[in-house]
Amino acid sequence: MISVIVADDEPLVRSGIRGLLETAEDVEVVAEAGSGTEALLLVRRHRPDVVLMDIHMAGGDGLSAAELVCRHVPSTAVAMLTTFGYDKYVHRALRSGALGFLLKDMPPQALLGAVRALAAGGAFLAPQVTRSLLTTFTGRDPERVERARARLAVLSARERRVLTMLANGLSNAEIARSSEMSEGSVKAHVSRMLGKLDCGNRVQLALIAYDAGLTS
Repeated sequence: MISVIVADDEPLVRSGIRGLLETAEDVEVVAEAGSGTEALLLVRRHRPDVVLMDIHMAGGDGLSAAELVCRHVPSTAVAMLTTFGYDKYVHRALRSGALGFLLKDMPPQALLGAVRALAAGGAFLAPQVTRSLLTTFTGRDPERVERARARLAVLSARERRVLTMLANGLSNAEIARSSEMSEGSVKAHVSRMLGKLDCGNRVQLALIAYDAGLTS
C-alpha cells in the first residue's frame, strides 16, 4: 500500500485529491495538512511514501516545507502540486530535492501514475514542466556551466559516463547493458556520485549534468 499525505490550504482541494487517490486500491491517504508547517510535522510522524505539497500555503509555504522534508525525511518522495508551472518554482523545487512537479488540473490517471512512480523511487514532471525545463536548459548560462563542470571534477571518468547516461534518461539496467557493468555496479557508482556531489537523488544529479552540458 502506498501511503500519501496531501498538503494544501484549501479544504475542498485536499478533499478532491484525497477522493481521487483513494479510488485506487493501492493508495492510502494517511493525513491531510493545511500548511507547510503542519505538513512537515505530519511527514515526520507518518513517514509516508509520498507527500503532495502545494506551493503557496498560509502558515509556512510549501517550497520551504519541501526543502525540510527532503533534508530530514529523505525516505519520503516530495512532489510539488500547483495550478501553474513558473520556472523559478520548478527549479527551486527540483534543486531542493523534490522528485515531482505536478499540476492540479492533470488527468486523474496521470496523477495516480505520478504517485506510483514516485513511491517506486522514480520522478515525475508534468509535460508542461518538462517543456519549460528543456527550454531553460537549451540556453545554458555560461557561469552556471562553469560551476557545474567544476563540481564534476571530483568524478572519475567512469562516473562521468554513468552520469551522462543517467541524465539522458537511462535506467540503471540500461546503463549496465550499455557499459558492460552489472546493475549493482551502476547503483554503487550512482551512490558514490550522490555523496561526492552532495545530492539527495537522481534528479539533482541530472540537473548538474544538464548545467554542465553532458546531455544530448
